[in-house]
Amino acid sequence: MLNKLAKGLMLVAGVGFTSQALAAPSNNELKIGISQEFETMNPLIMTMSASAYMYRLVGRSLVNLTPEGKWVAQLAKEIPSLDKGTAKIVDDGGKKKVVATWEILESAKWGDGKPVICQDFITAHTIATSNNVSVGEKENWTQVEKIDIDPKNPKKCTFKYDKAKWDFYQLAQFFPVPTHIEKPVFDKYGKQKEGYEKNSNYVRNATNPGLYNGPYVISEVKLGSHVAFAPNPHFYGKQPQIKKIIVKLIPNTGTMEANLRSGTIDMISTLGLDFDQALAFEKKAKTENLPYDVHFVPSVTYEHIDLKLDNPILKDVRVRKALLYSINRDDLVKALFEGKQQVAIHNLSPKDPWFTADPKVVTVYRYSKREAGKLLDEAGWKMGADGYRAKDGKRLSLVFQTTAGNKTRELVQVYLQNQWKQAGIEVLVKNEPARVFFAETMTKRKFDGLALFAWVSSPENSPRSTVSSKAIPNNSNGWSGQNFHGWANPAVDKNLDALDVEFNPQKRVTLVHDILKAYTMDVPVLPLYYRSDISVTPKNLKNYKMSGHQFYETNNVEDWSLN
Repeated sequence: MLNKLAKGLMLVAGVGFTSQALAAPSNNELKIGISQEFETMNPLIMTMSASAYMYRLVGRSLVNLTPEGKWVAQLAKEIPSLDKGTAKIVDDGGKKKVVATWEILESAKWGDGKPVICQDFITAHTIATSNNVSVGEKENWTQVEKIDIDPKNPKKCTFKYDKAKWDFYQLAQFFPVPTHIEKPVFDKYGKQKEGYEKNSNYVRNATNPGLYNGPYVISEVKLGSHVAFAPNPHFYGKQPQIKKIIVKLIPNTGTMEANLRSGTIDMISTLGLDFDQALAFEKKAKTENLPYDVHFVPSVTYEHIDLKLDNPILKDVRVRKALLYSINRDDLVKALFEGKQQVAIHNLSPKDPWFTADPKVVTVYRYSKREAGKLLDEAGWKMGADGYRAKDGKRLSLVFQTTAGNKTRELVQVYLQNQWKQAGIEVLVKNEPARVFFAETMTKRKFDGLALFAWVSSPENSPRSTVSSKAIPNNSNGWSGQNFHGWANPAVDKNLDALDVEFNPQKRVTLVHDILKAYTMDVPVLPLYYRSDISVTPKNLKNYKMSGHQFYETNNVEDWSLN
């Protein structure tokens, strides 16, 4: 069934469009297609991949992870080092902490010409650590205990970290915000729950150039349609060569190719084509000699299903395991992706040095209808004459949600729905637009049972934000954290704390593997597959390089050229 569906989708995507001689895009304008609308351009609040993709056009952080996986300075002059003495471990009342000196590039400015200074990081830190502000990864901010400014140099500051963490310098998401624009908003609305988020200039006045310090600034926002970007004349690096970039929202991935062929867009972002569409388009591009390159890059992106552990049905680990045993994931990746994406066994990708598939460490769930049925029987869910299981007169039924319009995910849903039906489990699909799904349903844990989406991170990144019990979003913590499933495991919490302060690489691996052991035994999540990042670019686009991790290719947009 899935093979037919997948083939049908590839045919629909290409119906009625013939090769046309479109003019190659130039440095005057580049139009990029994207399938998800951003939820905010505020770097403190954003959690969606679409937001991160676009923000990297306009904003930078202290450090950057290169496509090759190396940490380098970005807004900072250099990365503080224990070896060089620009960072040191100190004893603070019997607790070991790190103190590091950061100096911001002299030429770093906001889009209105104001300098980027240490106070901008202090302002960001103050806002992001507020209990009234919803931040996806609170730990990213609370790890910094205090920031002191050199009285002689407003661009030189000392960060005092609350722990002696080995990765203290990996401040990937520690973005500054312009104090002169955002502090008055926080001063006025910060005492109200979500008051700052709703009134931030990133929401109220997103085209204010002073909000951005990257190679571009936002020149126009039309929700539901597009975001336009213009070069930032105050950018600290080299001026970008492309005079205008438009990121155009095309929520239905099935029509992305049609928009490309018609010239509505010039390229398709990593958040664009579904995998099967990309495979089909790559073949067409070769046979029809189309002026596009299709890129497939293995990534750390982890497609999975979060389980709402508050749901009485899903509280039972036997049911969670049965859900996983019921899925033939090998068949799924073969049918949908021609085997070019790998079945996931847990939340770490094979690209990550911490990855392991050792059965002595992690529990691997192979497809087994027999094992699934046995576990459901033990849990009291008996098969009925109608083909569904029930207990105490109640049918075994779960709501299944994902981002509406994403054809690959919708195909995956159909496949899984059919597999679970064979096991006697009723699954009801209730999809939502990505903006609603991520900004409301997931962030505030409003989903009822199953939620299909992906995580993207960097290699050797602590999974704290998705598995720590302290990262379960709730009203009291301002809906901060990304442990949407609500998993709480004391041993995992303990190992997460130990991981942060372990400077021995091999001991870190042992701690991570202990976390993975618990993760795969408790099954708070159903792992599906590790994704490859995909994009389509015009053949004349130069210096374009995909990373496969959370620092999208837009992080190097100033290097792009169309000639």
